[in-house]
Amino acid sequence: MKLSRPVSWFLLAFGVWSWVIWATFVKNLIKDSSGLAFDDGHPTAYFWVHLVLAVVSFVLGTVVGVIGLRGVRALRRTS
Repeated sequence: MKLSRPVSWFLLAFGVWSWVIWATFVKNLIKDSSGLAFDDGHPTAYFWVHLVLAVVSFVLGTVVGVIGLRGVRALRRTS
């Protein structure tokens, strides 16, 4: 299957965007002082749920980004 140039770039950009957004979120989650993520210094259920969401998003963002990167590279080889 061949991906078009716009689709390849979109997938690559989505992968990068996913990493930027979720990396920022995890940094903010760790620095949380509102009491949602930590209760007396111990992680709460809120923290664990959102950390799992971030990890899954990192994995999916990586997979989607790699697919986009492979599509862009394949298009460059055929041009």
